[in-house]
Amino acid sequence: MGTLGSTQLNLGCGYQPLEGFLNVDFDAKCNPDAIVNLEHMPWPFTTDQAKRVVMHHVLEHLAPDPSHFLKLMQELYRICAPNALIQLTLPHPRHDEYLTDPTHVRPFLPETFHLFSQSRNLDWQARRVSNTCLALRLGVDFEVTRVSYDLDPRWRLRLEANPITRDELADLITSQSNVARQFSVELKVRKDATKTQASAATPPQP
Repeated sequence: MGTLGSTQLNLGCGYQPLEGFLNVDFDAKCNPDAIVNLEHMPWPFTTDQAKRVVMHHVLEHLAPDPSHFLKLMQELYRICAPNALIQLTLPHPRHDEYLTDPTHVRPFLPETFHLFSQSRNLDWQARRVSNTCLALRLGVDFEVTRVSYDLDPRWRLRLEANPITRDELADLITSQSNVARQFSVELKVRKDATKTQASAATPPQP
């Protein structure tokens, strides 16, 4: 069992606790290490605390209001240490498992998280691309370092029998429904370590 000072956080753990992590959920029935409602901010974690964060099928359930969701992303950034790794797993919005769950409030694609990357934002500004520069607006910086897909079992069997190229698979995922069941994104937190060391180590007051 972890403590609130743990550097490894499993946020929204549900019934899938991880060894060596502080397992956090709002539902006491899940028997988490700590009961925390992630929609209530600030979270009870210190600034720059987390070196690793896991959120497995969590973000798509949180903060229906866009402004509330953006504050949640700022809070996630606040609690992460420089170079912290965040592992997100989300349902693919073109799969029936996403569409059939009424508690899903927001679709995500891997490209969504480029909006929270300052290097991407600056590149878009230089090229006069009209993408929303959320990283610069919010003062956060998450860099996408890895993306992987979990295929629907029916497609997995098809592709085992008739392999295709990576480019062909990418085209299938973007053009057809029920090919990718879910995807995982790894984010690296970009922070100036000298500035974070000088910042307060307690959550801001609401």
